[in-house]
This record gives sequence, C-alpha cells and structure tokens, in this order.
Amino acid sequence: MAEPRWLDDEEMRAWTAFLAATALLNRRIEQQLKDDAHLSHTQYEVLVRLSQAPGHQLRMTELSAALFTSKSGLTYQIDQLAKAGFVRRAPSPDDPRGIVATLTPAGRRKLEAAAPGHVALVRELLIDVLTPAQRKALADGLGEVARRLS
Repeated sequence: MAEPRWLDDEEMRAWTAFLAATALLNRRIEQQLKDDAHLSHTQYEVLVRLSQAPGHQLRMTELSAALFTSKSGLTYQIDQLAKAGFVRRAPSPDDPRGIVATLTPAGRRKLEAAAPGHVALVRELLIDVLTPAQRKALADGLGEVARRLS
C-alpha cells in the first residue's frame, strides 16, 4: 500500500477553511430561512429551482439531480412543501412512473417573500466579503470540484 500524500500546510489551511466556512454558512443560512420564512434551506432551493424551470415544474429525478440530494430526502421536502400548499405533485403526463413537482401560486409568493432576506444574507456572509478576483477563483475552483464529482 502506497504512503498517502499528506496535505502540506497550505493545503491543510485550504481544507480547514473550506470546512469551517461551509459549516458556518450553512448553519447561518438554514437559521435565517427558518426564522424569517419557516423554510429549510433545501425547501427554499426546491422553490427556486421550480421557479426557474419551464412551466414552473420539474420531474422529481431532475429536481433531485439539480439539488444534489437523495430521492428520499427530496420526497420528504416535497411532501412538506405540498402540505403547506407551495408545491403540487402529480404523475408525469409523459411517463406515468414519473412524478412532476409544480410550483403553486402560493409557493411563488412564499419564494418572493423569502428571497430578499436570503439574498441579503448570502451577500453579507459571502459575496461582499470577497474581492471580484476571489469570487472568480472560488467559483472556478469549486465549479471544477463539482464537475469532477458529478
């Protein structure tokens, strides 16, 4: 068995900064959305993705892939959003085995009410903290990581 390539000091600094920043960002974003909109971060992202989709609807498999979440985890979130009247689930007209999630008018209103506070927090905690060059490096670097993992 080959000796692992241990992280050097700079690599370890990058890794621990990534871990700390993502954990703290996720915690603050989750709390803000719960406090202000009574939504989880995943539920908010579901509403965003549906609002951007043609006809404000997506197959559950497409939505799961877009959110990088499990189908069972997404099903739970969709069920919660459907109970609240923000999303409607129905069999796909193209494939009766598939399920389509559709944003309702109430869901659109919920998203419109939640978005300003969410965007303000994202801007405060991440976007405005970084210089344009740092934002580009972050987007390029993490985009490459996501591409390789997909």
